[in-house]
Amino acid sequence: MFIVRTEANYRDNLMSETNTTLIAKLSEIENRFDQLQQQIADPEIASNFAKQIALSKEQGKLKPLVTKFRDYKKAAMEAEQAQQIINSASAEPDLKEMAKEELQQLDAKKTALLAELQDKLLTADDDAIGSVIMEIRAGTGGEEASLFARDLYTMYTRYAADHGWKVEELDFSPTDMGGFREIIFGIKGEGVWSQLGYESGCHRVQRVPKTEAQGRIHTSAATVAVLPEPEEIDIQINPEDVVEQVCRSSGPGGQKVNKTSSAIRLEHIPTGITVRMQEEKSQHKNRAKAWRILRSRLYELHESKKQAERDAKRKTMIGSGDRSEKIRTYNFPQNRVTDHRINLSLYNLDRIIAGNVGELFKALKEYDIQLRLKNL
Repeated sequence: MFIVRTEANYRDNLMSETNTTLIAKLSEIENRFDQLQQQIADPEIASNFAKQIALSKEQGKLKPLVTKFRDYKKAAMEAEQAQQIINSASAEPDLKEMAKEELQQLDAKKTALLAELQDKLLTADDDAIGSVIMEIRAGTGGEEASLFARDLYTMYTRYAADHGWKVEELDFSPTDMGGFREIIFGIKGEGVWSQLGYESGCHRVQRVPKTEAQGRIHTSAATVAVLPEPEEIDIQINPEDVVEQVCRSSGPGGQKVNKTSSAIRLEHIPTGITVRMQEEKSQHKNRAKAWRILRSRLYELHESKKQAERDAKRKTMIGSGDRSEKIRTYNFPQNRVTDHRINLSLYNLDRIIAGNVGELFKALKEYDIQLRLKNL
């Protein structure tokens, strides 16, 4: 006897396998949630404020998933009870008819809940990060690259404004024509990492520069790094591992800036990571900003190592962008933006560079979710 495996059979089997894996993963999360509840109630932990906060934060992140999963389990149990009535030889015909109607409703509810749980499970960690530090640096292309870096900064900050996110400039190095050799800024708001986390990498622009007299198209580049900004409790830095130097600010700013020893330079000895901050005239403010950037860079380093370990088992797009990796091209003569990771071209560059990046971010997120689902 031969079994014909149609495409529909294959999809059904794949969906069944995915659902089984998903439910098993959600059961693990529910068990972890219950463990956390027990630990938080432990008197020894209750007296340890830092531990209590960390456990409560972890439980808080899991709660929406667990609540929704318990709704799903309740619907599944009720569906099973309805199916038993339908299969019962002694049940009245009217009762069986009611059970059939109820089963249809419960099956639809289960499907909807499972789809919602799948999205929440795959993106929960990303959605929980509400603060990032972005670094944009001009690459090859001279003054034109600096102007492109400014355009990228404008694109992101306009998108942030449309979403009600808070933008804070941390440090920047301007050029004579109004571009940026480098600009570092923070963005805070709900869902900020899940939207902007795909932007790390090399961005190329193809257009006629303002400095080009012959009207020739040039290719320039800028690099973008998006760093999740951790809270202090997420990453602890031993102060003895950091060397701090206080010096006078340099560059534009006049005599007052140059005479004040307000610039801060931090070096993390174990990793060699250095941060210099001189934007503010206040030494205290520069120190606070420098520590924020240092903490984010160390967090990124720590997470990238974990990411490399995870990538041995599964692939995911978000957070894996390397600054040297070419991810996107902005072609002004064709009014085209091409994201090379998902082979997507959109012919509305004028709108995208003005901050209307939502369609592009949505496509990247959907592709990333499919990658994660395949490797769940």
